[in-house]
Amino acid sequence: MTMLLASTHGYWNLQTLWFFLIVVLWIGYFVLEGFDFGVGMLLPFVGRSVRERGTLLRTIGPVWDGNEVWLLVAGGATFAAFPAWYATLFSGFYLALFLVLLGLIIRGVAIEYRNKRPDEVWRGRWDVILAVSSAVPALLWGVALADVVHGVPINIRGDFTGNLLDLLGPYALFGGVTWVVLFAFHGALFLTLRTTGELEQRARHVASRLALPAAALVLGFLVWTYANAAAAHDKGIVPGVVPITAMALPFVAWGLLRAGKDGWAFAATAGAIILTTLTMYLNLYPRVIVSSTSNAFSPTIFTTSSSHYTLVVMSIVALVFTPIVLVYQAWTYWVFRGRLGDEDAAAVGSPLDVLDRSPLGRGAPRAGA
Repeated sequence: MTMLLASTHGYWNLQTLWFFLIVVLWIGYFVLEGFDFGVGMLLPFVGRSVRERGTLLRTIGPVWDGNEVWLLVAGGATFAAFPAWYATLFSGFYLALFLVLLGLIIRGVAIEYRNKRPDEVWRGRWDVILAVSSAVPALLWGVALADVVHGVPINIRGDFTGNLLDLLGPYALFGGVTWVVLFAFHGALFLTLRTTGELEQRARHVASRLALPAAALVLGFLVWTYANAAAAHDKGIVPGVVPITAMALPFVAWGLLRAGKDGWAFAATAGAIILTTLTMYLNLYPRVIVSSTSNAFSPTIFTTSSSHYTLVVMSIVALVFTPIVLVYQAWTYWVFRGRLGDEDAAAVGSPLDVLDRSPLGRGAPRAGA
């Protein structure tokens, strides 16, 4: 089927361009929000006190909401470029996406509200809520990604005909657990780069404990994905080097962590997330979601796309504004690249205090000083 569609429509078209642009947006979201989720999930395990957990939160405080922009842009681009794909996703994954949205809202509230009162009990409760609300979206994103590739009941009109249980099969749940553990490993490595002292040592210890489970889960998930594709006689356009490298990178990250090369280890987990996501979408192409009812009912990029004019306008807008957004976000990470340690466990009075502790702010006199 894949080769037939490729020969009919070719690979050089705006539908293919926007399909892979949306893939890039999802990759960016999973890589950046992945360590946010990981830090949130690990709060109770790395931070031993309310103040230490506050320090861990400040490692993602300046960037977590910016990372979520990738999700908004991915959803908006899907709606604009492939409205029928967007409609099918929301008809089939309505409850799951609602739970994801609820988790993201609660997570944002927890981050903002935990410091509204100095009471440690108050802050401790919000820390627990934050850990749970970080794990739930991570789990559901893994389940959704697995379901899109493995297949859900869809009829000839592109309507979802199943129920919630159809989304929670063994393969989908395995994908969700894989995403949770991989994000937690990714987040632990991020903390090794952004903390000092005891917090850094604990983060490294947690990362070393998560490394092999994450590697084993990624390996098992991608092998299972290949087995499903082989059984369906449709492996998409996945070059073998992509999933093989994705399987190897978590093991590489473990070795780099043991060698003390935390930055390279973090890059390796980022690469594992990138290549695992890419494997799934390459397996999917040119379909946008697989129908378990009949492969003939699977919507494709050609049957769900907007008009040619719409895609042309979107391409021009993306060409102009995407570099601006990327430069701005890169600058944000550069400004807030400094480490936080035990001495930073005191409460932060204002956002200016966070900026003062960044490399950009150090040594710069305040106005009126």
